[in-house]
Amino acid sequence: MIVRRCSGGVVFYANKVLLVKNDRGEWTLPKGKIVGDNLPHESAIQRVKLETGSDAKILDIAGDTIYEFFSRSRNQRVCNAIMWYVMEADSDASEISKEFLDGGFYRVTDALEMLTHSKEKSLVDVSYKKYKNYKKAE
Repeated sequence: MIVRRCSGGVVFYANKVLLVKNDRGEWTLPKGKIVGDNLPHESAIQRVKLETGSDAKILDIAGDTIYEFFSRSRNQRVCNAIMWYVMEADSDASEISKEFLDGGFYRVTDALEMLTHSKEKSLVDVSYKKYKNYKKAE
């Protein structure tokens, strides 16, 4: 089994969260493998920018998830250990990478229905509470 260290962002703008639709038709959050000597938070910012075109800053740690899947291209199981960050974009504009079928900012209530994986639904729910608390404190 391949074990990959990854990071990603739960990116908010007002009452919207940033989602992408992968090549399997799953709605998910922007994330990816940590490359080289990058730290998880650096990788999360870069991955969000690369996949969605969104400039986002980190506000807090959202948590972590671990999941396994079968990689057709590698013909073996892969375990992704993902460190997540609560992030805020400076606008709801996005330029979704061609590697995705669709994406953009969606109302949090709609996004919770759209997300494919229950772990990511929980992550968005918890992160949105952190985001709202951060905005109140400003």
